[in-house]
Amino acid sequence: MIQELVALAQKVRRDKKDQSLVDDALCEERLDAFICIAPDGRFLEIIPTEKKGAVAEDLVRTENKGRTSNVLARLILDNAKYVLGLPRGKRSNKCLDAYLTKLKEYDNVPGIKEVISFYEKNKEKGLNAARKAFESKVQSKQLKAGTNFSFLIRQKGGKDTVVHSSPELIKEIKKRYEESEKKLKGDSSESCSVCGRSDYRVRNLSTHGTISGILPRNPLGNYLVSYEGKAFSSYGLEGNDNSLICTHCAKAYVDAMNWLLAPRSWAPTGKKGKMKPDYKNRKDISDDTQFVFWLQEKLDPSDLALLDQPNEEAIKKLFDSVYSGEASRAQKLKSEKFYSITLSGAAARIAVRDWIETSLENLRANLAQWFTDIEIMRYDSDQEKLVKHYPRFWELVRSVKSKSTNEVQYGRIGAVLWKCAVMGYSPPLWMIHAVLNRIRAEQSAKPEEGKKRSPWEVKLPERIALLQLYLKRKNNFQERSQSMPDQNGSDQNVAYVCGQIFAVLESIQYFAMGSNINAPIRQRFFSSASTTPSTAFARLCKLAQHHLSKIRGENYGLFVNLDKSLQELMAKVGGTRFPAVFTLEDQASFAIGYYHQRQKEFSK
Repeated sequence: MIQELVALAQKVRRDKKDQSLVDDALCEERLDAFICIAPDGRFLEIIPTEKKGAVAEDLVRTENKGRTSNVLARLILDNAKYVLGLPRGKRSNKCLDAYLTKLKEYDNVPGIKEVISFYEKNKEKGLNAARKAFESKVQSKQLKAGTNFSFLIRQKGGKDTVVHSSPELIKEIKKRYEESEKKLKGDSSESCSVCGRSDYRVRNLSTHGTISGILPRNPLGNYLVSYEGKAFSSYGLEGNDNSLICTHCAKAYVDAMNWLLAPRSWAPTGKKGKMKPDYKNRKDISDDTQFVFWLQEKLDPSDLALLDQPNEEAIKKLFDSVYSGEASRAQKLKSEKFYSITLSGAAARIAVRDWIETSLENLRANLAQWFTDIEIMRYDSDQEKLVKHYPRFWELVRSVKSKSTNEVQYGRIGAVLWKCAVMGYSPPLWMIHAVLNRIRAEQSAKPEEGKKRSPWEVKLPERIALLQLYLKRKNNFQERSQSMPDQNGSDQNVAYVCGQIFAVLESIQYFAMGSNINAPIRQRFFSSASTTPSTAFARLCKLAQHHLSKIRGENYGLFVNLDKSLQELMAKVGGTRFPAVFTLEDQASFAIGYYHQRQKEFSK
């Protein structure tokens, strides 16, 4: 996994426009605002940058430790605690002192002396004035307390100099880093366990660097590889001896993870001044689970967007490309690889819940099969006919979850379904048990205020799609036609037919009693009919005869149609009695039969 992340980082680096800014000593950092100063250090103004990315000194490489508990100042570009000593306190004072010390170490670089003057020679009109301006902007909510600052020097004639990205400063940072690495490596010739080379040091590396964006969010970032205590070491090894990943590969995989988790762009939310991130290689499933994914050659696997925004035309194109592609194109697909990592935050660390590696050819075939297996027919009231429906991925995940289900379980459901979609796996039996529990638990649910349909009716199509997915993938492809009933009702599965009968009985009750029924049979008998049919259907069939007699006196044509539908389905049950009990898989078939019959009756 780390080898592929390193390869991804190299590919991302090659796409950078300015290759002079690509180095192990440098990293990308968020830049929120500039402190604009005059050449003599006087403060002029604070200029917001709207979440602009900028190059900065990578402290993990240059200082060989992290900032979680240490006071480490980043050169020029840093947060308000280091740059302005705010909010005021002992730690902020230490941070400010460390920042000023770091500046003085680079006073030979153009622009740094002007920044030092801001703190020392012209402190009252420099640092103190900037503090007042920043505190005012925080109070008015124009800036946040954790704002990242850099310096901009306004020269005579209106020309501005951005200090943190000056070529002289970048060159000096890289030079000092190379000197430090050479000294730390010494005569060691140990090889990296990832790249296999001995060009970079693998010893005396205390941390690999933090990764941002992991759920649940940690403002200080998370570690994929970390061992700052004895509990995280083994066999008498200390620090990086436990992994032997060189500094170059450690930098690369951390950069790759941050790239995957970061938004590619920002889009307006419709609220004034509010922007929302647009993620291309990341999906958040719950408060503690997410996926990152990428292709070996291309960086944006667009076919995965269909999981969240399925439409029949795009899915048809996917089917065509998978099942009728040219041989030359198929050969090209085989050489392309797809990778995915399922992640969760665990305090300051990252839990890797799953690692997926497959070919693009298999990915597209599995996605095509996914849409085939979850495809259901749903009555469209606007078109007044049955139409194909492909539930969205996140709707399928939510359909399993109840209001009392914690977010941890919610994330596990999403992780399982992700593997089913990408790898073609079958859902586990526990998930089908959870779906059936939700169907039975909400059978008597009433519509919420201001809504026409109950939660049971809203989520039923997605739940039926999951049951259908399980039954289709339960056996191998040759046995599918024997195990899974179809929409046309041609299957002779007794449980499926019983579900159809229940739907017809519900319609009979509706036409006999009207819509204002105190206790419709779905609320009273759905659970028992789907588990112990012989007991439930004995009462239901007797009740249906009374309802049919009433309908016969009011609308003879309707009576004939309903009675005919009921008799045709009864004939399919076979034998003289309904089964005593239904297995879990039979209960799934029952629910599917019920749903299919209801959709047919809507279309009539």
